[in-house]
Amino acid sequence: MKNLSIMSSSQLQDIKYVLTDIDDTLTSDGKLKSNAYEAMESLSNHGYKVIPVTGRCAGWCDHIARMWPVEGVVGENGAFFFSYDHDNKKMSNLYSQTEDERRENFTLLNQIKNTILESVPGTAEASDQEYRITDLAIDFAEDVPKLSKSKVDEIVGIAEQNGAIAKISSIHVNCWIGSHTKLTTSVQILKENFGLNDSEIQNRVVFIGDSPNDSTMFGFFNNSVGVANVLDMIDSIENPPKYITKNYSGEGFVELTDFLINKK
Repeated sequence: MKNLSIMSSSQLQDIKYVLTDIDDTLTSDGKLKSNAYEAMESLSNHGYKVIPVTGRCAGWCDHIARMWPVEGVVGENGAFFFSYDHDNKKMSNLYSQTEDERRENFTLLNQIKNTILESVPGTAEASDQEYRITDLAIDFAEDVPKLSKSKVDEIVGIAEQNGAIAKISSIHVNCWIGSHTKLTTSVQILKENFGLNDSEIQNRVVFIGDSPNDSTMFGFFNNSVGVANVLDMIDSIENPPKYITKNYSGEGFVELTDFLINKK
């Protein structure tokens, strides 16, 4: 990983899309602080298109698409893309699975949830679980005392043994059934909604994140950035980011924002 400061001015000049994780990338200590929100707004005001890419639930993502200074949001680890047309007051919902598929898979996820909660003491379903439509989130660090790596790995093992994909964020293990990921849906919407080709995606997009469930994004994008706390989980990240900020969490996002806007 290279320090963010060595990105070239020509490299920065091409970037117009900022894809960002939310938890511990935009947020700090579980809060979206004013400077991180102002950074998003500043990027938008300077012509950048900001798109959160998160494991967070559909209920949150509806709010984010409506209320935040963003072009839309990829939620539940690629299950959907929500975007809001403020002029026509219309929400657009693009899903990776049909309604029937979502309903059938969610039944299986509830069975997996019960197995995990019975098998791994100290776990809990995430507090936003009732607002999810495709994703099971098991809390290991947000509203419960932080569990050991071995217990987190046990959660992942149970999910995978029962046919689900499981990815570790900084606070949850997100489990789902299907082929969608943060990356597949991000690339799809960059092409279909924003008209970018493969070369433009690599030159015009930067992604910033912090945890193992950002690994495919780090590996795919030439301009991938980790906030400094990415080092806390680096041994679990198969594809590390190309660049790293000096600052942690939301302060790292602000650092990237200042760097992009000032081009130096």
